[in-house]
Amino acid sequence: MLRRHFIRSVLWAAALGVSATGHAADAPKVLVVGDSLSAEYGLARGTGWVALLTQKLQADKVPAQVVNASISGDTTAGGRARLPALLKTHQPKVVVIELGSNDALRGLSLQATQANLTAMTQAAQQAGAKVLLIGMQMPPNYGAAYGKQFSELFGQVAKANGAALVPFMLKGVADQADAPKLFQADRIHPTAEAHPTILANIYPSLRKMLP
Repeated sequence: MLRRHFIRSVLWAAALGVSATGHAADAPKVLVVGDSLSAEYGLARGTGWVALLTQKLQADKVPAQVVNASISGDTTAGGRARLPALLKTHQPKVVVIELGSNDALRGLSLQATQANLTAMTQAAQQAGAKVLLIGMQMPPNYGAAYGKQFSELFGQVAKANGAALVPFMLKGVADQADAPKLFQADRIHPTAEAHPTILANIYPSLRKMLP
């Protein structure tokens, strides 16, 4: 999520042409558009939830190719700007949108966040993809009213547009008594040990969207 890592992440993604793993090229594509929580920030490659998703799909013999277009530091505005080209290039059957945390951390307008998520959802749907929105929550120090509005906007976008929803990406991680042990030193990014739980939060909803 930290901006100082944004340029490095952009260069990394460009060098790889984003990360695409999974089955044959003609398999349905799952496009993940997220921030550092999906870009393996601070983790060894292959240990984040998106990489674990590829492994899970393969183990379950689900023919799908996962394309990880996540960039550390990205916001909903950045994702909205990047999405049209990603849709054109990859033609995904499912788009997973995991964005919004950096908007809140930077104090950006929640109305703008909601508008950007709505635009992304509708653009993906118009391109023929199903959409899975990944919800987030903010720490209590952001204030109860702000935190409530932020956490609820994901559900509002999903309901208004007929998209699927994971209410809280970090359920079982950030809400645990031993939560500090599941986060890196910055207390923002989960450790590799937390990512199987993150995948467990996301996979049931995502699996329903695939053949």
